[in-house]
Parts: sequence; structure tokens; C-alpha cells
Amino acid sequence: MPELPEVQTIVDDLQKELPGRRFLGVEVRWSRSIAAPGPHQFERLLIGRSVESLGRRGKYILLRLSGGHTLIVHLRMTGALLLGPCAEDSFARVIFTLDDGSYLTFRDIRKFGRLWLVSDESAVLGTLGQEPLSADLSAADFARMLRERRGALKPLLLDQRFLAGIGNIYVDESLFEAGLHPMRLATSLNADEAERLYHAVRAVLQRAIQNRGTSFRDYVDGFGRAGGNVPALRAYGRAGQPCLRCGTRIERTVVAQRGTFYCPRCQRPGA
Repeated sequence: MPELPEVQTIVDDLQKELPGRRFLGVEVRWSRSIAAPGPHQFERLLIGRSVESLGRRGKYILLRLSGGHTLIVHLRMTGALLLGPCAEDSFARVIFTLDDGSYLTFRDIRKFGRLWLVSDESAVLGTLGQEPLSADLSAADFARMLRERRGALKPLLLDQRFLAGIGNIYVDESLFEAGLHPMRLATSLNADEAERLYHAVRAVLQRAIQNRGTSFRDYVDGFGRAGGNVPALRAYGRAGQPCLRCGTRIERTVVAQRGTFYCPRCQRPGA
């Protein structure tokens, strides 16, 4: 699933091209891709509106439009939002025609992705937690948040109501960077450990954004190009390979129903 760095990369790509473009048409090829409103009202409300700006909230792409509406896109597992000429594609679920002759295509192999057209963004985004890269989130704030929540670190960091935008890849990478076991209780971290995790999360996400996201199979940017972050991964997907820090073999287990990669030496259960 595209996570914060992948979504931010797509937003950054489309921000260069979409502002000022006007929607001339919409072809909905799979109606269930439209979460709200219904497909016909979606088309009626969208056509004629212009893109004013793009943004991101958690894993959601936001296209803020003229007239006060926002087109919200969640890519889920295999979604992509692609700008370019219209090519025949059996996985294209929604195709937007733009006033410069180009097309914005929502492509989704497994059909889990969803689109909303709303006048109130909070109707979709209202339950999301803090943005991990926000200047408004300090190390002290993060430590306080950890103290106030029960449970193990990995499930907590995956909870979008706690931090918005981090998924399986970057939770594993952040915990490795901080030297913390995935099942360590959040309330057990001391001040130094909480600060270490805070900086690890931000460093891992910023590095992945610089590398334009992580592509294992499905993720591509706004122009269909793969991301370059796989060589930078230090834990995720490296089961059986030597830890780049200590040489111990990376292990794989299951935490919160997710494949979880960690170093048993650098990330001891009590650490």
C-alpha cells in the first residue's frame, strides 16, 4: 500500500502540472471506486471545476477545486493516480479529461481504492491523527502521545488515529532505526527512547520522500515511474539477510497481522 512518502511524491508531481487545469469530463468505469457522492452526482459536481491546489493528509491525496469542493483519493493497496495521455488500460477505474487534452487516470488493479468529492474534508479525514512530519509535532508532544496510549509500538504506529500516513514498511524501518522491538510497550519508553523514535520516524519518511517512494510491485509516481527507496531499506523485506548494523540475520514475524522485519540483536524485546 502506498504510504506517506509515496503519496507525497504523487502530490509533488501533480502539483507541478494540475493547478489551473479544468475538468471537462469523467468516465467512471467501475462505480464502486466512487465512495461519495453517487457516480452520476460525482460527475455532475466535478465537470467544469478547476484544480486550485493539491495536498496530502495521511495516505490521502487532496485535489482542492474551485467552488469549495475537494476531490479526495485513497490508493489503498494497488491504486495509482496518473497524469498523461489516455492509454487503453483494463485497470483504469476512473478517467478524468482535462482542458489541455491530457487525462488524469485512477488505476487500481485490486479495486480497493476510493474517491470522494466533498465540500467538507473532515467528513473523510476527521479521524486521522497527527502528521508525523508536521512542524507542529514536537518530540515532547510525541513522547506525551506515547505515554497516553496502551499497547505495543508497532500496532500503535500503524494506527492512523495516532499518526497519519505511516504503514507497514516505514513502521518497521522506523523501529529498526530507533533500535526498538516491535512489541515493546509504548508506555515503557523512557524520554531518550521516545525522542529517538520521534527522530527515526521523521528521518525514515524524509529519506523515502527524497528517494521518491518505495516500489516493490505496484507503486508508481504521478507519471508512472517506480520509486527508488528499496536500496535504502534496512529491515523491511530483508529476512535472512545480515543486519547492516550488527551482522545478525534479520528475522520475520507477524505483528498486528502484518509481516514484520526486525533485528533480534539491535531490537531486543526489552529494547
